[in-house]
Amino acid sequence: MKMEEIKMPVPPFTMETALEKVQMAEDAWNTKDPEKVCLAYTLDTEWRNRTEFINGREEVKQFLKHKWEKELDYKLKKELWGFRNNRMAVRFEYEWHNEGGQWFRSYGNELWEFADNGQMQKRFASINDLPIIEADRKLR
Repeated sequence: MKMEEIKMPVPPFTMETALEKVQMAEDAWNTKDPEKVCLAYTLDTEWRNRTEFINGREEVKQFLKHKWEKELDYKLKKELWGFRNNRMAVRFEYEWHNEGGQWFRSYGNELWEFADNGQMQKRFASINDLPIIEADRKLR
């Protein structure tokens, strides 16, 4: 395995390394850089995001590119909900606005499964959007 393919920390996770992994994911997603973010996932990663089924790192990259073209001024906060061995449950919320200026807060839960090298091989996300006014934003 090439060194660049290893994404520390690797499973099995401890409380400390699970919290570190979640923070690293939050930080990466907040860059809004599909090229960078997609490297955290295996080449054959499997996702369910809302009603979309995404397979492979290249599809993830295209999905994220489209997402951040639509979800403007995106800001995300993740929280570890639980973990065991190579799996984690995470809750999150993020805020964004569309081209028309309507703000949203999106809430959700993710189930993550990691390969031995620390890359995520499965991500299943359930997400709901709440329209908000800009003055009600919590994340900046």
